[in-house]
Amino acid sequence: MYKSLLLFLRIGVFSNLILFFLTLTYVNNGVDPFIMIPTQILLVVSAYRCLFPVNYASKAVILDSIFSSVFITRFVVTVVEVVYIYAFSQVIRIINADQFLIVDIFSWIMLAQVIVSQFFCWGAILIKYERLYFYEELGWFIIFLCNAIASAILFSLDLTSGHYTLLILNLIFGALYLPWQVFHLKSITNRINKDDNIKQQVFDLNSNKVFGELQKSFQERKLSFDQSDWGGVVGMMWMYGYWILIIPVWMFFIILTI
Repeated sequence: MYKSLLLFLRIGVFSNLILFFLTLTYVNNGVDPFIMIPTQILLVVSAYRCLFPVNYASKAVILDSIFSSVFITRFVVTVVEVVYIYAFSQVIRIINADQFLIVDIFSWIMLAQVIVSQFFCWGAILIKYERLYFYEELGWFIIFLCNAIASAILFSLDLTSGHYTLLILNLIFGALYLPWQVFHLKSITNRINKDDNIKQQVFDLNSNKVFGELQKSFQERKLSFDQSDWGGVVGMMWMYGYWILIIPVWMFFIILTI
């Protein structure tokens, strides 16, 4: 069953590319480019990840290809995560229209935090210190908490129905995602506490170690369909939600509505 779900991720190649094509042909050309371009980047990268998924910690892949390597995937994901959170923060600023300073501050905190999270993720990969994944994911909790708080504040304004809809979606996502992310953080903590190999990892910025892990991020891949290599049920929910069902569709809806 788990193997089938991993293979079925490929449906996301088609769904994301269809949405990308619609951004070129169907969506109003007047959409803010700081929202449109991040959406297009997200859709293309999500299609890529559905075809060449990889787990950074275990280096598990379902296609033994250089395109499944940790380094290439993490490089493109670093770009997409920064730009799509910028787009989310831009939506907040557009709706706010300089009404509340605190709302703009929350929007910029979102962008600052996603950049910080990238450093944690790259640190976990390049110095092989997997505890840093916890702090990366904690960063995502902070990002969408800020998004939800800013959205709640904006309800006091006289807004268009489209803007109200976007704020409601922000709040619904926050209400569902934030408790789930707490559960996710607990699962990361449990994995760390139960894995003796992770416990023995040392925070070491030695250049030789960094260079060695960089090489491994290009070269090491493990063909695997074992759920323990992919984060189990939580990992599967994360992949389908992030790459196919929630974030791509949400971003596309934003450019139809904003």
